[in-house]
Order: sequence, then C-alpha cells, then structure tokens
Amino acid sequence: MPPQRVFPLPRQQSLLLPAVINPFIQDTRLSTAAIIKCVLLGIFLVPIRAVLLSLVLMVTWPVAVIITFRYPLKGTVEPMTGWRRFMCQRVMAALGRTYFFCLGFRVVVKGRQVTSSEAPILAVAPHSTFYDGIVCIMAGLPSTVSRVENLATPIFGRFVRCLQPVLVLRKDPDSRKNTIQEIDNRAKSRGRWPQVLIFPEGTCTNRSCLITFKQGAFIPGVPVQPVVMRYPNKMDTVTWTWQGFGSRTLLLLTLCQLYTTVEIEFLPPHNPTEEEKKSPIRFANRVRQSMAEALGVPVTDHTYEDCRLMISAGELTLPMEAGLVEFTKISRKLNLKWDNMRKELQSFAAIASSCRGGRITVEEFAQFLKLPVSPALLELFALFDRNGDGTIDFREYVIGVTILCRPANTEEVLRMAFKVGPHPSTHPADSQQQSEDQQQSEDQQ
Repeated sequence: MPPQRVFPLPRQQSLLLPAVINPFIQDTRLSTAAIIKCVLLGIFLVPIRAVLLSLVLMVTWPVAVIITFRYPLKGTVEPMTGWRRFMCQRVMAALGRTYFFCLGFRVVVKGRQVTSSEAPILAVAPHSTFYDGIVCIMAGLPSTVSRVENLATPIFGRFVRCLQPVLVLRKDPDSRKNTIQEIDNRAKSRGRWPQVLIFPEGTCTNRSCLITFKQGAFIPGVPVQPVVMRYPNKMDTVTWTWQGFGSRTLLLLTLCQLYTTVEIEFLPPHNPTEEEKKSPIRFANRVRQSMAEALGVPVTDHTYEDCRLMISAGELTLPMEAGLVEFTKISRKLNLKWDNMRKELQSFAAIASSCRGGRITVEEFAQFLKLPVSPALLELFALFDRNGDGTIDFREYVIGVTILCRPANTEEVLRMAFKVGPHPSTHPADSQQQSEDQQQSEDQQ
C-alpha cells in the first residue's frame, strides 16, 4: 500500500511524468508465425536483393568518385555547379532511389517541397532509423549535417561527400559554433546553396513522440519546411534506437519483407516571427508542435543527454530506463548540468542498487537514513514520491534532492528540516511517539 500523506502536497504540473516514458526502446516481438514467414521469404528475397544492391553500389561508387574528384570539403568551399550539380541531383538521386527499391522500399511522397529560396532548411522528424536517409534522396540530395568520421566509411563516405555536408568534428571545442555558423551562411545564401536537411531531434527514437528539437536549424531565423516521416507497416523492421534490435538484425528483417512502406510528407513552410527570430527555442517548439499534430503523437522534453544518462544507469547496474528524466525540462527548471545529474545518479544507485527494478521503497528509504518508519518519515517520503506509487525512481529522487536539499548535505538537511532524526539514546518506538506528538502539536498551532 502506498503511504498516505499527512497533508496534501501541491505538485507542479510541468514536472509530472511525460506522456511517453521511454522513446528510446524498440520492443518489436516476433511471433513464431512471423519468424517462419521471414525465413521462407528470406530464402528467396535475401540473395536476390543482395546481388541487386551490390550491382547498384558498383555503379554508385565510381559515379560518386567522379563527382567529388579534386573537390575540396574544407576551407573556402563553394556550392557545386554545372555538371557536378547535375550529376548529384539527377544521376546520384536516381541511383539512390534504385538502391532503396532493391531494399524493398515503397515510397509514398505527400505535399510539395519548396525551393531553397522559399525555405533554405528542411527539418525532418521523427528520426528513428538509418533508413531515414531515403528522405535525403527524395528531396533531391540537399546538404546535410554529418560527422567528419562518416567520410571515411567505405563507399557510403563518397556518397556523403556528394552532399557537401556541414561537417561536425566532435573533438573540436569550437565545432558547435562553427557548425551553426556554416548552417547560417548556407541558409542565407539566397538559393546559391542547396537546402540544408537537418534531423533536429539529434538522435533516434521509436517514433512514439517528438523529443526536444536542437536549435541549430532555427538559429538562422529563416523559413523552415517541416518534413514528417512514417513507416506504416504491420511489423516494425526499421526502428534502430538505443534499446532493441541491432543494425544487422534490422537489415536482415527488412530484406525478408515483401516490401517496406515509408511515407514522406512535406508540410507548409514556417516563417519565423520577429520574436521567434530572437528566440530559436520558441521557433523550434512551434515547428515541433505542428509536426506532432500532423503525426498525431505527443511531444516530450527528452533529448540526447537522456540517452547518455540511460547508458550511465546501465553501467551502474540499474535498469537503463532509470536514467530517463526528460533532461531538457529537469535541467532547465532545476538549473542542473549533465555532470550534476550524473553525480545524482551515482548517489541514487548507491541506495537503489539492491532494490528491485531500481526503485526505492519506504522501508529502504528509512534504512538508508537509519530512521524508523514514522508519520514524519512517511511525509518526507511522499515529498519524493511524486506519483504516489509507493516507490521513488531516479527522476523523483533528483527532483526531490534538488528542491529540498541543495546545496547542503542531503542527510543532514533531511534530519534538521523535517526533525525526523532520533537522538542516539532514543529508542525507535519512543522516537516514533515523539514524532507523532510533535506532529499533533504543529497541527494545533
């Protein structure tokens, strides 16, 4: 039974649990019938498709080499023109469509893509798989934002170079500033550069919601055309995120399907208001909301930092889901940095490592504080237990510790502020009676 609160406690609606608890899990379960079907189809489809894909790649690679031959990627870079641009937009795009056709993809395009002068940036969401690159092909090979390491990938590295990507070097401390500056320059080139295609979520999800949009696409303050993606298939063989099937398994399952449908919808461009030009966060939130409405999914404040906390939770022998706190919201409202959150996770793990499911019960809470279970301690526990389920998860823990205890030592503040600490010579039963008497006295006052 969850502990009953001594008096009602108000809760900020903005800190309640999100509509989607874990958008970073792929939980497809294959039935026996589905496995048998995949095996039977795979016997015929996989070899045929493997041969066709190899043939397409054998043609694509030399074409990409010709397009990028002696063409710089760094320094003073100008947009491709003439025959190079023609081969990118026509030949490479055609080869890309052929490649996905050989994979078994059936592409449905809705809406109208506007020109670079009308909307220099394409914002694509949700980002859920490595197959999402198909939107780049269907959009006529716009520029993308890519890690510099991707250029070294065999065959595909040459294809990425054809896109003239905005390169991100994560080891460079100035990389973020330089990336934003380059996006701004291209977005304001008045059509000289192709459109810049960005996945503003910054990481892959399971498409159950739209997580926090990064600001890079919205800082230039230019019109942005939203593009939404759907995979309306009976069996999900595409979602590639932090928990679930690996890339090889997904590729094999996809090859074993008769076809895989993907829908790409170009929504009307969004022109930023003067206020949104000054506040990229507001611009990003408005675009995200319109995309969520088109998709019929909620929005949450999860972000890539939640994934890092999720991995850290696993390293601390906690369930990986324990690290999901909606980092954007919690960090903003409680003024917490990622490193602070990581330290709180370590403290939580020290208490919860022996708890089932990585959640703290009232008995374990009392044992950690070396206190008896009294009405006062139950009320203290209820301050942490925001949803009243009788346990404290990491999200509730970090909110409670930050609000109640920062910056002083946690245990000391708990004992002093709530006066639940027994005197060393006091018997636990006497301590509980004293707490009840004190509570009655405070109620009378």
